[in-house]
Amino acid sequence: MSQEKSIFSNDNILSWLHYYSNRAGLEIEKIKLVDISKKKKNLIPAIETHKRVLALVDQGHPNLFFTLWESGLGDCDLWFKTGLSPEEKTNIKICKISDMIDVEITEPAAMLIINPFARSSYKMGIRNDSFSPGSVRYVASEIRAIIINKLHLDDQDTICIISGESIAVESAIIASDGDIIAVEYKKSDRNALEENISKFGIHNISIIEDTSKESMKNLPVPSLSFIVATERFEEEVKNLLRINPEMKFVVYTLELNVLSNILEVFKKYKLNQTECIQISMSKLNSKNVFEAKPAPWILSAEIS
Repeated sequence: MSQEKSIFSNDNILSWLHYYSNRAGLEIEKIKLVDISKKKKNLIPAIETHKRVLALVDQGHPNLFFTLWESGLGDCDLWFKTGLSPEEKTNIKICKISDMIDVEITEPAAMLIINPFARSSYKMGIRNDSFSPGSVRYVASEIRAIIINKLHLDDQDTICIISGESIAVESAIIASDGDIIAVEYKKSDRNALEENISKFGIHNISIIEDTSKESMKNLPVPSLSFIVATERFEEEVKNLLRINPEMKFVVYTLELNVLSNILEVFKKYKLNQTECIQISMSKLNSKNVFEAKPAPWILSAEIS
C-alpha cells in the first residue's frame, strides 16, 4: 500500500528528473512530477492535462498499466525503468502504455509518460454522461462549472462537500494535492461516488456518512465547505464550525423555503453573507423550443 511518506528521497527524485530529461531531450520545468508511492495522488487527471508526466510508483499499484489503458490512455508513449534511482542496473523499456497492460508493477519504478493529446488546462464542467449512472441526480454541467468557479479552489485546499457527488469529483481533480471530504448520507449515493472515484482515477476523496465529530476525527481540517442544503443544514454548519471556527461556506438550494432557512442560520451563527446569485438557464429541446431548467440559488458566507 502507498504511504503518506514517499519511498523516493529528494535525491532520487532529482536524479530521475535529470535522467529522463536527458534521455528524452526535455526541459525539466516542462515535466509534471506525480509521486504515487505516496497516497492521494491523481495520476490519470495529471496525464490528461500534461503532455509530459514523470510518475514515481511502488508495488502498491500492481495493475496501474491496465488502469491507464482502461482510462483511454493506451496510446501514450511510455519510458519505464525499475529502481529507486536511475543508477540501478535495470533495463529501460520504451513503448506504448497499451503494450504493458499485462505487466504488473512489483517494485519501485519511475516512468515518463508522454501524452501528445493532453489538454493544456482543466476544463470546468464535466459532461453528465461522463459520470457513472446510479442513484445520484447530477446538477447540470453548466451550473457545476459556476459552482466550481465560486469555490475558488487551490491545488492544496481541503474542502468538505455535502451531498454534492459531481462537485466532489471535479474538486478532487482541481485540488490535486489537497483533500476532499465527501459527506453522503445514503449508502446508494456513497456507492455511486465510489464508482466515479474509480472511473476518474482520483485518490484524494474520503467518503463519510455524516458531519459528526466521530466521523471527521481522523480527517484533515477543511477550510471550505460546499453544502447542498436540506433540513440538516443547521446541524451541518454547527458541526463544521466546531471543527474550524473560520470555515467558509458555499451553499446550494433550489427551494425557496430552504433559502429562507439558510439566511436564518447564517444570522444565528454570525456568518456574513458575501454573495447570493440565482442561475437561470434554458436549453433548446428536440422541438426547437427553449425549455427552462431549475434555477438554483448559490450563497457564499464566512465569519464576520
